[in-house]
Amino acid sequence: AMSLLDKYLETSFLFGQFTWEFISLETLLWMLGAVIIGILFGTLPGLSATIGIALFAGITYGWPLQLALVVLLGVYVGAIYGGSVSAILLNIPGTGSAAATCLDGHPLAMSGQASTANTLARTSSLIGTLFGLVIFLFFTPLMTRIALEFTSPEFFWLAVFGILICGSLANPEYPLKGWIAGLFGVLLALVGLDNLHGAERLTFGIDGLLSGLPFVPMTIAFFGIPQIVKSMQETQPEVVQAKSLRATPLLPVLKRNLRNILKWGGIGTAIGAIPGVGENIAAWVAYDDAKRNHPHPEKFGTGVYEGVMAPETANNAAIGGSIIPLVSLGIPGSPPTAMLLAALMMHGIRPGPMLEQDHPEIIPQLGAILLWATLFLFICGLLMTPAMVALLKIR
Repeated sequence: AMSLLDKYLETSFLFGQFTWEFISLETLLWMLGAVIIGILFGTLPGLSATIGIALFAGITYGWPLQLALVVLLGVYVGAIYGGSVSAILLNIPGTGSAAATCLDGHPLAMSGQASTANTLARTSSLIGTLFGLVIFLFFTPLMTRIALEFTSPEFFWLAVFGILICGSLANPEYPLKGWIAGLFGVLLALVGLDNLHGAERLTFGIDGLLSGLPFVPMTIAFFGIPQIVKSMQETQPEVVQAKSLRATPLLPVLKRNLRNILKWGGIGTAIGAIPGVGENIAAWVAYDDAKRNHPHPEKFGTGVYEGVMAPETANNAAIGGSIIPLVSLGIPGSPPTAMLLAALMMHGIRPGPMLEQDHPEIIPQLGAILLWATLFLFICGLLMTPAMVALLKIR
């Protein structure tokens, strides 16, 4: 068997080779299109990375594998970032993973810093995705060994951990409401067939509920409906102040938070790598961390830069993280990677522990595509933000 060092050398070599190979007009144009479509999928509430990948998995069936992966990962990366655009400008997260971004992104937009908030989200997305990418390339061989140890007790405590976080996010002084909401969420998650025995739970004889309550519509409803009710109560509709399309200089903000950014990237990648957890939880945990370690935690929710940077760094770092269990165990780390799993299987590739032996080129290839998609994401975001701000000013 290959030693770990040899494996790393081979992966780095192939990664460099693929990164170079992708510099062809055709590939880059496909990538550009995929990222733009992804951003739109993320921005429009009701569409998500999962839906985007699911749609394009069908479209790219029968295409060459490399091109299919370029399109699917482009849509994935674009959509996770795109969620932040509507979160900041409309206070409605386009994707579940952008829910935490609403809390400070929207107040920033309301105070006339829409463009600053978007730039922060975009820069954090760039750093986060690159961080996740590096960890993905280095930890895939190692993670294979660790994650195989996970059993039911670990998953149980993971769920408990998630509910406890709900409490501190809702109201740190009075966490009970948050815990009740978290447990209510668990109750909603019970609907459908039991994974182990296939027994029906809380389906009330409705066939449509056998596969459980659909996650994306639920998330959008929970965030969108309060927003609609709120806007009906207000006589004067909230208007995003579009006075500053010029962003405030953000280098000092980034410099000041360099250690934090790496930490949020780590949080995102680690949580992304836990099967079935995904970008949404990564964003909340990072937001929670940013709030706890901020000199003025009480300012969170009124438009704090860190409140946008933390969830956006983490949910993008979770992309690389969630591909780790996908390729090393065949277990998707998040709902979008579950669609990616289906797409890979359509192309006759079985992710799992044997993937490295059967298709050693897949991992560095995914890495190279992620790298290019991230760069395109940054450029597209830069060009699309003014248009998005203008679009949302339409009365």
